[in-house]
Amino acid sequence: MSDTLVLSHPSLDDPKVFSVHQEQTGIEEEWFKSAQQEAWDRYTELPYPVRTNEKWRFANVKHFTNTGSYRTAAQADEDTAHLVEESHRLDKVAGRIILADDALAAPVELDEDLRKKGVIFMPLFDAIRKHPELVREYFMKQSPELGSEKFEALHLALLRNGVFLYVPDNLEIEAPFMAYNWAVADKAALFPHTLFVTGTNAKASLVEFQEAAHKETEHFIIANAHLYAGDGAKPSHTIVQNWNAKTLSFQLNTNNAQRDTNAKSTLINVGSSHARQEVHGKIFGSGSNVEMYALNVPTGSQEIDQRTLQTHIAPNSRSDLLFKNALIDQSRTIFSGLIIVEENAQQTDAYQTNNNLMLSPDAEANSLPGLEIKANDVKCSHGATTGNMDDAEMFYFLARGIPKKKAIELMVFGYFEEIIGKLDNEQLANYVRELVQHKFTD
Repeated sequence: MSDTLVLSHPSLDDPKVFSVHQEQTGIEEEWFKSAQQEAWDRYTELPYPVRTNEKWRFANVKHFTNTGSYRTAAQADEDTAHLVEESHRLDKVAGRIILADDALAAPVELDEDLRKKGVIFMPLFDAIRKHPELVREYFMKQSPELGSEKFEALHLALLRNGVFLYVPDNLEIEAPFMAYNWAVADKAALFPHTLFVTGTNAKASLVEFQEAAHKETEHFIIANAHLYAGDGAKPSHTIVQNWNAKTLSFQLNTNNAQRDTNAKSTLINVGSSHARQEVHGKIFGSGSNVEMYALNVPTGSQEIDQRTLQTHIAPNSRSDLLFKNALIDQSRTIFSGLIIVEENAQQTDAYQTNNNLMLSPDAEANSLPGLEIKANDVKCSHGATTGNMDDAEMFYFLARGIPKKKAIELMVFGYFEEIIGKLDNEQLANYVRELVQHKFTD
C-alpha cells in the first residue's frame, strides 16, 4: 500500500484521521462541522468500555477496543454494478438508496408523485446541504444512553454519509422505502447513519439491508438510526443486519414517539462476528403505542449483545418489546432491557420479553430484564425464558421420517414466525425466512 493511499484512508489510530476526514467531507455548514469536532473531542476523552461496567456486563469488550487496523473508507474502488443489481429485493418500492462503503453507488430512486408531495429521500450529506435547518432539528438529538457513548461519538466524528427520509404531514405511503448499505473494501471502518422523520398523521415504512460484498473481508461498523414519529404518525423501521462473519458492528438506535403515534421497529440479526445493539424508545406523548421486535440467529462463535430502554414520559401510553434468539453451536447472546416509567406517566402499559431457544449445549444466553417504576397506576411486566427443543415435538417429526436437522429447522421457523409475522411486506418476510434457513445450510 502506498504512502499516499495511507494518508487518503487513515487508520483509526492515526492522529491525522479526523483532520483528513474533515477535509474530505465537503460539508460547509458550521453547525455540522462543530458537531463533528465536539464528537471527536468527546471520543478521545471517553474511556473504552470495561466488563465491570454494568452496561457491558457479560460482553467481550476486547473485540471493540482494538480497532487500530481498520481504516476510514473512500468510495468503493471496485465495480459495484453487481451490488446495485442485488439491491432490488422488493418489487414495489417508494424509493431506493444504495450505498457502498458509505458512498452512493447508484442514482437515488424516488417516486415522482411523492417528491411533488414534499417527501425528501436522499443521502444524508445532500440533505444537510439542501435542507440544513430541517436536518438540524432532528439530527443526533437523542442518544441510546446504554454504554456505547464513546463509539457513538466516533460515529458522528467520522460520519461521511447516510440516509435521510422525511415524510410530511398527513401523507400515507404504503410501499416501503429501501436503503442498502454495502461494506466492500477490506479493513474498512464505516459509519452508516439513518434519520427517518414522519410528520403529523404521516405513515411510511423504511427497510434497511446491511451486508458485506465479500465473505472474507474485515469491517468495523458503527451504525446509527433515529426514528422520529410526529403526532398521530405510523412509522415502521426494519433493519436486516447481515454483515459477514468477520465484521464487528454497532447499531445505535433511538425512537421518539409523540402523541397518538403507532411506531414499530424490527431488528433482524444473522451476521457479524460480534454485534452490539442499543435501542432506546422514548414516548413523549400520551395515547402512543411503540413496538420493538428482534429476531436473532447466531451460529458458530457469534455474539449478539442487545441493550434496550423503554422510557415512558407521558401518561396513557403503551410499549411492547419482544426479542427472540435461537442459538446454534458456541454462539452467545446478551439481552439487558429496562422499562422506565416516569412519575407523570400514569396508566402506562408496558411489556418486555426475551425468549431464548438453545439449539446446542455449548451455546450461552444471558438475560437481564428490569423495571424502574416511579408512577403508581401502571401495568408493567417483564420476563425471560430459556429452553431447549420440545422433545414431544421432535418425536413427532422423527416418527414421520423427517431428519433431525430438518425438524430443528422447521421448529425454529415456527418459533420465529411470531416476529416474521410482524413485518409489513410479505416479500420481505419471505426473504427473512430464507436468511434463517441459510443459517442451517451454510
